[in-house]
Amino acid sequence: MAEETPIYLFTGFMDAGKTTMIKETLFQNGFANECGNFLIICCEDGDEEYDIDKIKSYGADIVTIEEEEDFTTETLNKFKEEYNPEAVFIEYNGTWEVAPLFEMEYPEGWIIVQILSAVDANTFEMYMKNMRTMMQEQLFKSDVVVFNRCDDNTPKAKFRANIKNFNRPAQIVYERADGTVDDRPDELPFDIDADVIEITDADYALWFMDVMDHSKKYDGKKVHFLAYVYNPDDGKLKKNNFVPGRFAMTCCIEDIQFLGIIAKYDDAKSIAHKSWIDITAEIKHEFRKEYKGKGPVLYPIEVKEATPPATKEDELVYFS
Repeated sequence: MAEETPIYLFTGFMDAGKTTMIKETLFQNGFANECGNFLIICCEDGDEEYDIDKIKSYGADIVTIEEEEDFTTETLNKFKEEYNPEAVFIEYNGTWEVAPLFEMEYPEGWIIVQILSAVDANTFEMYMKNMRTMMQEQLFKSDVVVFNRCDDNTPKAKFRANIKNFNRPAQIVYERADGTVDDRPDELPFDIDADVIEITDADYALWFMDVMDHSKKYDGKKVHFLAYVYNPDDGKLKKNNFVPGRFAMTCCIEDIQFLGIIAKYDDAKSIAHKSWIDITAEIKHEFRKEYKGKGPVLYPIEVKEATPPATKEDELVYFS
């Protein structure tokens, strides 16, 4: 059996900072001293350049793949035979499809061990608005997403919600222009310390992701929002349970998902399936098998019938 050769895959749009991230990983963080004769496979030509002499001083090499159709098993096998690297760093082209990377066959022993993605904080919202599917393609499998070029005005909570929407396990890092990590708490657009947290339609998706990821900090707090009800009469829910939530559009009108939170209510059966309600509830951090651990459970304080939003489009909530 061949000795394992780790592949570190770097994704992100052109000029997002992938080259800088690889250079920092190898040289500033000292990884180049640990990974032996590594190989960098560069698939795009950005503004930032590699120092070829510095790379070769480590006994390492850099090669290029210019066309997407040339990123094949045969090409990688040639690189393995010629360079026999102990570690591989792939700077992937930001316009190429990422999904095929997880289906193709790699040289014997080569295995993707980590996927790191660079995102320019200054252009992220624009790309998510105009090229959402392409952006998600670059980030949907990432282990670590680094937002670089951040400043005090970067909407970290909104960025986090966008990523967590389609890649829940991802670790998210915010990096300032000087390379330092911005580890300030995410600023939320609602007052978590209010007597009753008011969640608007515009903030529902962001709040949902935050309460699902950090339900413990919401334990004992009260919340108020407009909700659509999931409460079918088919035995799928426990007795005295229903699920209020909202439908969110993730990437396109064909890709809509229901973001609901379990509610425990003695009069749950009186709440009609697919109805709209105005709900005020206390949040408790409890174990539920649906969560495979602890998560948020709503205990309604007041439930009132509500008028549906004016249009079908208004019924949806968004992550941006």
